[in-house]
Amino acid sequence: MKVTRVDGVGQVAPADWDALAGDDDPFAEHAFLSVLEDSGSVGGRSGWRPAHVLVHDGGMLVGALPLYRKDHSYGEYIFDFAWANAAARLGSPYYPKLVAMTPLTPATGTRLLVHPSAERAHVVKALLDGALVAASELHASSVHLNFLNAQEAAEVATHGAYLARTTHQFHFHNEGYADFEDFVGRFRSSMRKKLRKERRAVAESGLDVGVTTGEELSEEDWSRLRAFYLDTCWRKGSEPYLTEAFFTLLAERCRHRVVVGYARRNGLLVAASLNFEKGKHLYGRYWGCEEDQEMLHFELCYYQLIERAIASGMTRFEAGAQGTHKLRRGLMPSEIHSAHFIAHPVLRDAVADYLPRERAGELREMAALAEHGPFRRGDET
Repeated sequence: MKVTRVDGVGQVAPADWDALAGDDDPFAEHAFLSVLEDSGSVGGRSGWRPAHVLVHDGGMLVGALPLYRKDHSYGEYIFDFAWANAAARLGSPYYPKLVAMTPLTPATGTRLLVHPSAERAHVVKALLDGALVAASELHASSVHLNFLNAQEAAEVATHGAYLARTTHQFHFHNEGYADFEDFVGRFRSSMRKKLRKERRAVAESGLDVGVTTGEELSEEDWSRLRAFYLDTCWRKGSEPYLTEAFFTLLAERCRHRVVVGYARRNGLLVAASLNFEKGKHLYGRYWGCEEDQEMLHFELCYYQLIERAIASGMTRFEAGAQGTHKLRRGLMPSEIHSAHFIAHPVLRDAVADYLPRERAGELREMAALAEHGPFRRGDET
């Protein structure tokens, strides 16, 4: 097997890349990664410079690791600012570092892309070794594999060079619900009443509310999605990472993966959530509105999408990072796996000492949060 690096997915044929991408992760596909790169949302002065690791066997692409050289720790959502501060106190530069994830996308997915006909264990090892070689050649302090799926976390653990980390998000897991009412029917009575009150407020607003796909959006709708994204960024005081070209290219290349929870008044889009789906997984990403309607955020970002996930037989809906308010709406604490190689021996030892204690705290917090979830326990109604 031959391990190489490229500075953009444009250097790989889309069909070759997508043969590795799996069944359930829209963000691992060539189209989405190329939209980020070609739109200027990644690369240039963004602080995300592609350095993707490839594995070929006899001329055939059998493995890929989407990898980025980072000059900062923003847009990752697996927070390591304290590690960067510790490196500074040691007098050791923390940046650049290497990060394996879909940029700006805190979603569990496929990081170690392997062709289904290849010997997976061998390709995984080649990818992980290739990331370490990249760190050395690019003078990076560390390698961070973020938002690994459970299988990948187990595979990385056997490699030996990477330290396992556990954090959490709030996800909806489909427990075989027949429909949305079956889902809500498993809530405690007080939680059911609150949820139905929230939905009733939207139903009585006079808005046309529902879910549609990217293929059904008009050019005006796509323009308004971009405007909603910018408005939300300014309201939250965050930098708009995604360029205007991102939304143009997304409509051209990825509209078949896009799902929009929408609210219209007189046919005009006045609020929307931008989401992505593939296979059995649905992912919420961005939200925005121009009409401040009570409870509309919960309807478009959670309830409409949970309904879609159940109706489509999907197994998981991830609604993005953070947000304990998701808990009472049926999105429960879920483990997030990442793995980290740190070159500096003192910093590595310090992080290795910290991570098991962090994991124990995360698990305690998740258990405590779950106790406050909406679902019935025992004889509760």
